[in-house]
Amino acid sequence: MAKKKVLAIGIDPSFVDFSALPQFTPELFRQHIDTQVDRVRDLGYDVTLCLIDLGDTAEAVTADALRAVAFDCVLIGAGLRQPPERLLLFEKILNLVHRLAPTAAICFNTTPADTAEAVQRCIGS
Repeated sequence: MAKKKVLAIGIDPSFVDFSALPQFTPELFRQHIDTQVDRVRDLGYDVTLCLIDLGDTAEAVTADALRAVAFDCVLIGAGLRQPPERLLLFEKILNLVHRLAPTAAICFNTTPADTAEAVQRCIGS
């Protein structure tokens, strides 16, 4: 049986303002993301990580990833949904997913730490 395919979309940590989270650096946060993606892989899913900027190339990068493979699930990370000034980018990305992966389940995490649970909630194992 083929592994279910998951696309995980999130903001590239190099574009995140960590002033409110001084305990994090872009490198530490990227390591945390990679650890969580590996956790999802360990559960038996084929995961593609799609890290985007804050708008210049975000739509093009997301569209390219969505066109590359038929995904069973698309996870949209919490960093894309918050803070409120990212609402327009979130809306654009969500509509791309809807248009280019119409059969994929869409799920959301609250932090990278609950990524696996979000995927399992939507497509099981």
